Amino acid sequence: MSDMEEQTQPQFPLPTIRRYPIYLRAIGEMIAAGDLYISAYVLAERLGFDAVLVRKDLAMAGVPGRPRRGYPAKEIREAINRALGWDSATDAVLVGVGSLGSALLGYSGFEEQNLSIVVAFDSDRKLLGATVHGVKVRPMEDLPRLVKRMKLKLAILTVPNTAAQQCADALSGAGVEGILNFTSVQLSVPDGVLVQNVDLAQPLAVLSHAIARRQQ
Repeated sequence: MSDMEEQTQPQFPLPTIRRYPIYLRAIGEMIAAGDLYISAYVLAERLGFDAVLVRKDLAMAGVPGRPRRGYPAKEIREAINRALGWDSATDAVLVGVGSLGSALLGYSGFEEQNLSIVVAFDSDRKLLGATVHGVKVRPMEDLPRLVKRMKLKLAILTVPNTAAQQCADALSGAGVEGILNFTSVQLSVPDGVLVQNVDLAQPLAVLSHAIARRQQ
């Protein structure tokens, strides 16, 4: 992407980006129910959000709303998908085919984001050559060559903490530009490589705290 193209890309606030997938799920359900237009007020009520906030989020997608009708349902869905980069297919690599990795390989929800895990790697010799949910498991020594050859830019990391940094080094060295990190390790990566940490402990802590307060 050239500097000029980067400058013309709209900048979305991170909270808006985080809410967009929630909107997409609700909009998809409304379209399936036969709705041709999406009202920001109705969407906000459905999700328990503030209507002014929803209206601002939808307006950022660049599709004008119509008075007393709302936003064209399919157009606003397409615009949000474009904003998230989900309007074109993305191939990804998964590293670590343990319990969590295997579950993610079988997770059908990635299809909604136009994401497909096309290859997986693991160091466990018992897993090598196996096919897990349609994805073949390869040895770690093949990772640099295959990831480069397949031009994969997105990786999902589900290895033990002790192997996390070494795997991140191999992925960034092979040209991966984004890592979805399910380990608890704060990865050190080169400039230009983005890391999104997925900490399952945080939502669990919120739920546990709420339940403990109720019991008191």
